[in-house]
Amino acid sequence: MQTQHRLSVDFPASAITNAIQFDLAGGQCIVIRGPSGVGKTTLLRKIADLDTHDGRIAFDGKPQQSFAAPEWRSDVMFVASDAGWWAPTVADHFGNIDDALPLMARMRLDTEKLGLMPHQLSSGERQRMALIRALTKKPSFLLLDEPTSALDQETTTLVEDVLMDFKQQNIGLLVVTHNDAQAERLADAQITIVKRDQP
Repeated sequence: MQTQHRLSVDFPASAITNAIQFDLAGGQCIVIRGPSGVGKTTLLRKIADLDTHDGRIAFDGKPQQSFAAPEWRSDVMFVASDAGWWAPTVADHFGNIDDALPLMARMRLDTEKLGLMPHQLSSGERQRMALIRALTKKPSFLLLDEPTSALDQETTTLVEDVLMDFKQQNIGLLVVTHNDAQAERLADAQITIVKRDQP
């Protein structure tokens, strides 16, 4: 079984939001809630060491700044709602295609999609392939920004089932979603980011 790691997050209050502090354990899912524009995506990017910040973040007690950026981002991996693609074909983004095939089948993606250019996929197909790309890299923590925003309910359920299976393998999930029902299905805990001018 994969080792259970712990991600500790502590951000001071800012001009916009109250302080944010939590621990995420491997095998746990925390859902981040809050109004649009409050900084949920930015929070994920900071935790993934993609944006500068003044918070304190640690992996098993070891500070973020003590890791080389590529090392940190391979273990604490951010998946945007519309992730970037840089190589000519979808397949070129995968180190081992064989790792992707079972997940593609579960998310109802035909193998022919691998030979296409990323822009030839629908937004929902790109969203699923980006998630599969991240899962095949086997991170300790996945930071997911609206991971099913482009999907219908049936496909959303398939994706959620995959995420729950990986959670059982001790991967920690930090998920931003505006979908109340999804939050209830996935979350072991929920955190709401509050604007400071709100009561």
